[in-house]
Amino acid sequence: MENIKLNIENAFPFVSKDSVNAYASKVKECMDKLHKGTGLGNDFLGWLNLPSSITEKFMDEVIAVANDLRSRCEVVVVAGIGGSYLGARSVIDALSNYFGWLQQDKKNPVIVFAGNNIGEDYLAELSAYLKGKEFGIINISKSGTTTETALAFRILKTQLENQCGKAEAKNRIVAVTDAAKGALRKLSTQEGYRTFVIPDNVGGRFSVLTPVGLLPIAVAGFDIKKLVAGAQDAEKFCGADVPFEKNPAAIYAAVRNELYKSGKKIEILVNYHPKLHYIGEWWKQLYGESEGKDLKGIFPAAVDYSTDLHSMGQWVQEGERTIFETVISIKSPKYKVEVPSDAENLDGLNFLAGKRVDQVNKMAELGVTLAHIDGKVPNLHVEMPELNEYYIGQLFYFFEKACGISGYLLGVNPFNQPGVEAYKKNMFALLGKPGYEKETEAIKARLK
Repeated sequence: MENIKLNIENAFPFVSKDSVNAYASKVKECMDKLHKGTGLGNDFLGWLNLPSSITEKFMDEVIAVANDLRSRCEVVVVAGIGGSYLGARSVIDALSNYFGWLQQDKKNPVIVFAGNNIGEDYLAELSAYLKGKEFGIINISKSGTTTETALAFRILKTQLENQCGKAEAKNRIVAVTDAAKGALRKLSTQEGYRTFVIPDNVGGRFSVLTPVGLLPIAVAGFDIKKLVAGAQDAEKFCGADVPFEKNPAAIYAAVRNELYKSGKKIEILVNYHPKLHYIGEWWKQLYGESEGKDLKGIFPAAVDYSTDLHSMGQWVQEGERTIFETVISIKSPKYKVEVPSDAENLDGLNFLAGKRVDQVNKMAELGVTLAHIDGKVPNLHVEMPELNEYYIGQLFYFFEKACGISGYLLGVNPFNQPGVEAYKKNMFALLGKPGYEKETEAIKARLK
């Protein structure tokens, strides 16, 4: 069985091999902080050995609840925001048939997402879509009071109870929340919802391998045991005992920090496979929320090539040279499509006749890489042998481990997010939330 592969050769025109290799001792210190729990944010290290701690029995419990939801529902709404939905969505989008919902495939329920915005039109259209359908809800919130998710859940819960009655609704609602406290835990106890626990020591952006991600992924019909197996293997090949020069998470953390020191302030995660779009969204939260603090941090962006070459390609090629790219490439696609020949050849594409579309895509990838290197854009490369649960599991853990190391190299706490509370304080004050009276007065005065 192959593993994902990291190639950093196209970073060396911009930073030296010696400068990257010099990080070995610093990375060792960061690894020690992670594995000994002596660094900042050490109360949120539950993700570190999470894959190896997941048992077959636990996964079977998740699958059993997922199968029950699948048997009751033609649509399942996953309510959550940030880490409470991005991991699940990235896997489900990556592995689903693009057009499966058009084919009315009754084998798997349709998975839709809510609670990740405050869009009134979005909620109205979702409610209209669910009208008359057998649907269920997975509500994911540690506190149960996150505004976006709690608002959506209140609306969805009311509609579900009106459509199928409270007795059946409780069988179609599963809560993923705190073990003992919080509004959602209290409601679940009162209503009799089935529940799964978000571990106290796992932050949201690291939670995809907890029930936060595993339950929705299983409901969608994908193999969570293979996902976990991939993460378990990555836990080994990214382990603290693996030498720096053979440890992809250590090398990735080192080279991106050296590029940052050299003035490359923006990292663009690139894919050439549109199914990886939400992997990019998951990665953006992981690195943005982990590193963007204390006036430090690489800005994480993501693009879908070749699509975005026709919108962002000019800027990437010739804009300000503060960027580097990390490309995720898939070695072997799932299907085979060949370019047909055409007698008139008006589009001039007969030179591609008989070639696989993936050959064209791979040459586009190579051509872009060479052009961007010529344009002074460092280029890192992560290859996945195939797009499946196993290799996505590897990718998740590789990025998580590298993120922990990278945050410590940067000198920040990778596991907190104090800055996200600023907008909430203002929003609650503007809405007149009880307990925010002083803030309401202050913000009204400011707005005058």
